[in-house]
Formats: sequence, C-alpha cells, structure tokens
Amino acid sequence: MSTYAKSLTSAHKAFLADLFPGDDLILSPEGMAAFSTDASLERAMPWAVVRPDGREQIEELLRWAHAERMPVYARARGTGRVGNAVPVFGGVVVSMLKMDSVLAVDENDFVAVTQPGVITSDLQAACAAKGLYYPPDPASVKISSIGGNVSTCAGGLKAVKYGVTRDWVLGLEAVLPGGRVLQCGGRSHKDVVGLDLVRLFVGANGKLGLLTEIIVKLIPMPETSASVLVGFGDLHSSLAGANAVFQAGVLPAACEFMDKVTLQAVRQGGETIPLADSAEAALLFKVDGTEEGVAAEVRQIVKALEPLKPVSVETGRGDEEEAIWTIRRGISPAAFRIKPNKVAEDISVPRSKVAEAVDSAHEIGRKHGLTVLCFGHLGDGNIHVNIMHDAAISSEVEAAHKAKDEVFRLAVALGGTISGEHGTGLTKASFVSEQLSQEEIDTMVSIKQVFDPHSIMNPGKGW
Repeated sequence: MSTYAKSLTSAHKAFLADLFPGDDLILSPEGMAAFSTDASLERAMPWAVVRPDGREQIEELLRWAHAERMPVYARARGTGRVGNAVPVFGGVVVSMLKMDSVLAVDENDFVAVTQPGVITSDLQAACAAKGLYYPPDPASVKISSIGGNVSTCAGGLKAVKYGVTRDWVLGLEAVLPGGRVLQCGGRSHKDVVGLDLVRLFVGANGKLGLLTEIIVKLIPMPETSASVLVGFGDLHSSLAGANAVFQAGVLPAACEFMDKVTLQAVRQGGETIPLADSAEAALLFKVDGTEEGVAAEVRQIVKALEPLKPVSVETGRGDEEEAIWTIRRGISPAAFRIKPNKVAEDISVPRSKVAEAVDSAHEIGRKHGLTVLCFGHLGDGNIHVNIMHDAAISSEVEAAHKAKDEVFRLAVALGGTISGEHGTGLTKASFVSEQLSQEEIDTMVSIKQVFDPHSIMNPGKGW
C-alpha cells in the first residue's frame, strides 16, 4: 500500500493558498462538509477543497501532490451513487465545476469540445441549437457533469440504441500526477493507431488523472420520436414482449421495464397513469428517427406484441409522449411509499437471464422479509434492484445488506456484473474480487502505476 501524507501542514496550506486565491481554496469544516459525500451518503472529510479554473492550476497542483504523496479526489456534481467521490484518505478534493465552458460545437466535424464541469443537458442543448445530437442520457442528465459522466462511463435510458458514454468520446486532455499533460484522440471519428488511451480514461473514475478537456462525437438530431407504454398481466409476458420487439427487427432508443411492485408504488401516489389497472408489469419503448420511420416502428412494436395479449397499449407523440414517461420518472420517489429507505443497486445480466434475475431478486427479498422492486433498462439487461427497508429498524438494515450481497452474487452467477452503470467506488469495492480474476486486477493495478506511480489519484476505491 502506498504511503500518503498524514495531514495538511502549514506549508501545504500556504502552497494551496498561493495557487488557489480567495474562495477557490476551502479549509473550514463547514465549507468542506458538502464535499465530503455524494449521492451514496457515504462520508469522509477532506483536508482541503480547491476549485481550479484552468489547466495550468491543475498541472501545478498535481506536480505538488505527486511530490508530497497527497491524495487527490476529483469531484464534479456529486451525483454518483457508490461513494466514488468520497475522500476516504483525506487529502485534497478538486472541484471541477468552474471549468464549465462548451468550447466548440462543430457542425462540419460533428464534434463538441467541452470542459469537464459542463452540465450534460447544457451540452446537449448547445448541440441541439445547431441541429446536432449528443445521445448519452443518464438519469442525472440535468444535474450531472460531462466530466463525471466520462469518468464513470455513464449509461442511461438510451444505451440500448446509442451505447454508453465511452462510445461517444473521441478525444480528451488529462493532467497526470507529476503535472504531465496527456492529449489523446482528437476530432477524427476513426483512429486505429496505437492503444486506445481515450477509452482507458473513460470509466477510470478519476484514478489515472484529472480530465481538463473532452471531445465528443455528435450525430444529426432525430426528426421526431414516439413512445409506447404497454401493460401486461404478468412479468414473464412483459419480458417475452421485449424479445419479440427485438426479433421483429426494431431497435428502440429506449426499452424500460417495470415489475408489479414498482407499478404498485407509482399507483399509490394517486396520479393518473396511462396503464390498465390490471397490468402487473409494463414495458416502455421510445423510438426516434424520421417521421415515416418512427410511424413504421410504432406499428411494428404493436404488431410484435399482439401474440402476448397485452392488457393495454398507449402510444404518444409530443406532449402525450411526455405524459407517458411520467410513470418512469416517478419510480424513484414512488419507491419510498413502500418503505422509508432503500438499498439501490444496478446489476446487469445477459438479456436472456433477465427473467431469472428478477424472479431471484424477488425471492431474495422474500427470504429476508423485505420488499424488492425491480425496474430498469431491459434492452441491455441493466436491472435496478431496490431493496426497501426501514433504517430505524436495525434488523431490517442488516437484512437489506445481506440481500444486497446475495443480489451481487446472483448477478455474477448468471454471467453478469455487480454494476451496469453506477460503478463500484466504496459501496461495492469488496465484491470486485468476486467478479474479476486476480489476473485482471493485477493488470489494472499495473496500468494505474504507469499513470500514477504513488497511487494518489482517488485512492481507497474499488475499480
């Protein structure tokens, strides 16, 4: 294990104050408290928080941190759910939010160049203003940053058609420990010269260096879209329905599923949802493209599902499409109508194993006396498993964490992964060795040492 600085000395504070004048350096406990946690609610206090506004400051910071063996934790909006931004060894948290400019949107090269602190939906809006489209669509798209999305390889609703963040990053600039600057990739949409260092950084969770500039690929904005919400009398009919749609040759932009418990939670809010009362499972499709193509794909979806006898089919365009999606957007808050707390996990399994995974997750919940609801991105086998419990009851907390362990092992046993899009960070770190072989882990450690010899970048986390 690397030896790190034990505290922030007066000399360290003087260096940081000179490099980050005014309120770009935070040292007070009350000021640093907001930077001690993320959406996981795991918590550890940093020794200092800095807010760079350009690459030159980051170069100097990482020269110093490398020499002083100072832990460095990159942070943007703190929307991660696994504690990846939590500074478990103290050190310096680097907030990237002042580096928040879209530097270029080029309708000839079909690329955008952006700093890491830009909110992803703001980047999408800047592209849309020129008729261009950046498709990655994590649930946190309106509050998370593009730098955070790249660092975690964020997925989202549209991954089934458009892939995840790694599929859209063409180039990047990063500062490495010691102040070295690495520029890799570029504006070319094809490049097979050498190892793909760009992809190595996408999903590295800030463990190799700090991103300062990102180049993403764009495509023309789809002309239109439509959505189809389909209710089924049972879960297995809904899962068979998704397969029927793919077998019919339709590749939807999104394909979401919701189980019986999820629908019950949404209905308890009293809202009117465009779904039959008898539905005990649902599928939600979104298709996009030209007017003619979208109309044809909606017809194909409806026809492909007819043999499975859905109990309701609702299609929508425009405002009606937005109304259909309210059911999906309402799931997370609705879950707390069942219990006041949840352990929310995001396993992913081969598409053919989704039914078995969902059934087994429900059975795990029943075994521990807890309610489990499952929903998620059916098109790519990414299941959000929410284990509902009351944190005020110690026995339920213990049961929820035992159930979580079993859900992770279930995913691995089915040939899947303990995380489809949230990463591992702190909350899943102990399970990484159950999925990855020692050879894989040793190889990743060796690669990290090339970039970060003293392991100062985001230490204390699972891969």
